[in-house]
Amino acid sequence: MIPDHVVEEVRARADIVGIIGDFVQLKKAGKDFRGLSPFKKEKTPSFYVIPAKAFFHDFSSGESGDVFSFLMKHQGMGFTDAVKYVGARSGVEVKEVRRGRKGDDPWRPYYEATAHANSFFQERLWEWEGGKSAREYLERRGIWRETGERFGLGFAPDEWGALRDAAAARGIGEAILLELGLLKKSEKREQLYDAFRNRVIFPIESVSGRVLAFGGRLLGPEGKGAPKYLNSPESPIFHKGEILYGLSWAGNHIRRQGAALLVEGFMDALSLAAVDVAHAVAPLGTALTEGHARLLARYTKQVRILFDNDAAGMRATFRAADTLLAQGLHASVVTLPEGEDPDSVARAGGAEAVLGFVRQAVDVLDRKIAILEEHDYFSSIEKTRAALDRLLPTLRAVRDPRLRDIYLTRVAERTGVRADTLAAELKGQTGPGRARRGTRPPPRRRPAPRFQGLGSDWQLVHFVLKRREWIERAGERVGPSDLEDGALRAIFEWLIDNPELAAPPVGAMPEAVQRFEELNRDREVPPDEVFEDVARGIDVRTIDRRLEALDGQIRGAAEEAEKSRLIKDKEDLNKEKRALGPDWRRSTHRAAKSSQRKGEGSR
Repeated sequence: MIPDHVVEEVRARADIVGIIGDFVQLKKAGKDFRGLSPFKKEKTPSFYVIPAKAFFHDFSSGESGDVFSFLMKHQGMGFTDAVKYVGARSGVEVKEVRRGRKGDDPWRPYYEATAHANSFFQERLWEWEGGKSAREYLERRGIWRETGERFGLGFAPDEWGALRDAAAARGIGEAILLELGLLKKSEKREQLYDAFRNRVIFPIESVSGRVLAFGGRLLGPEGKGAPKYLNSPESPIFHKGEILYGLSWAGNHIRRQGAALLVEGFMDALSLAAVDVAHAVAPLGTALTEGHARLLARYTKQVRILFDNDAAGMRATFRAADTLLAQGLHASVVTLPEGEDPDSVARAGGAEAVLGFVRQAVDVLDRKIAILEEHDYFSSIEKTRAALDRLLPTLRAVRDPRLRDIYLTRVAERTGVRADTLAAELKGQTGPGRARRGTRPPPRRRPAPRFQGLGSDWQLVHFVLKRREWIERAGERVGPSDLEDGALRAIFEWLIDNPELAAPPVGAMPEAVQRFEELNRDREVPPDEVFEDVARGIDVRTIDRRLEALDGQIRGAAEEAEKSRLIKDKEDLNKEKRALGPDWRRSTHRAAKSSQRKGEGSR
């Protein structure tokens, strides 16, 4: 069997477009990639790969699933072989382990230990009288119980053996607690004691919600050997360079926002979540790594960096931005007033204050240039040369060829050095952003895919046909694969390819041509709110469609590990559906009824 955490890592790193693209010729279509069905003969493409969700859907045959499902259905692989194949393509070593008597994951004792510790810490925060100081600290920081429970916050009492004794009572061995960093060994007495004491505890979760490790914020004064923040060390289940704090909660919000907000630490992410800025994540006391960037790329292409606005914060910002650019993401910088941080802005002005600054985010290259201008770096040849030295790392880092061209032009305009001269200087360099020869850049990812029935399809296409200025935005929010009606899907693709389209392309399917003419005859121009109303219904229909597909896959799963993975996927989708809010049924019903009236009127 393959351990669950390995399967998760393989799926997280997989380039689904690159892998499926080995078997199906794919073409970009908005936020999707489309091609001819590999499962059924057809002349018009109806097979879609949605990289933002790491998911494919084939309208022709009805097949759908993730990258493993594709290989199992198309290549006849078993689940284990599919995971190994994708792992080899994604740089993840996949090793099988012998199944225990009860079929346990070999890391299960570690997960049980972290789960027990998490429950212990939470009980000490919310139910124990001694947790009052921690509760008061969180309230002063604007973190009330609802937010605290959502993120599983806890409290480690100022005792040397409270967790150790509680774990022993549950039969959890000291060796595992020591390996997880929950216990430490006294150098003098060779005794084990609790590593976290008198600290607010932040559980660190995998993207699937499993507790892997902990961070702790000291409540008392800092002293020798007692830093303000303390994180668990790396362990068999925790690798801090591949985990972002808050992502298990923020992932779906990032997809819907179309961007991630990258902050420096636990409290920044929590403070933003407390005021409903829910798409913020943080690295774990370390510089942003390539693993972090690859993880973010599963959810979005846009990352806004919101670090402290001081010298150290700006250095960290630019290092993080280069790492993001190297993985094909687009990095921009949010600048706060001097002396402010995300926590202080959130507490003083709430979400609107935070988002006001976020909306003013500036591309990282433009931010660098602005800082250099503030320090008079372009006033002489020598200073311009020094400025160029500071800009070149970002030029070397950027992986997206189109963005690199924009950057080269921008730097050429500001420094007076020709773009081709800059390109020549970069040629052959192997900085962090240069892809190795023969590697394939990751697909452009945008927010989550959606499927929808005829009523909402009509509403959406009618909206973008009458409001052409919305086409680009709509193409980022909704992909062609979200539309079930083939004719309307074709029209939507035409508009994405050519927003100025006046007549159907030559040779287009007759039904699509007829629908295009019907829609054009309608002179009504829909208001802005129609788009969000319809998109909301599409969100739900997408999830319902995927849940239905998962039910079929669960019934047909041949291996227990595959079945467990599919059940977990179903649980995640149900959480995402609940997060859409209570009024989606009314929105969908209203859109459908309106569509029906329009359809009757057009006849």
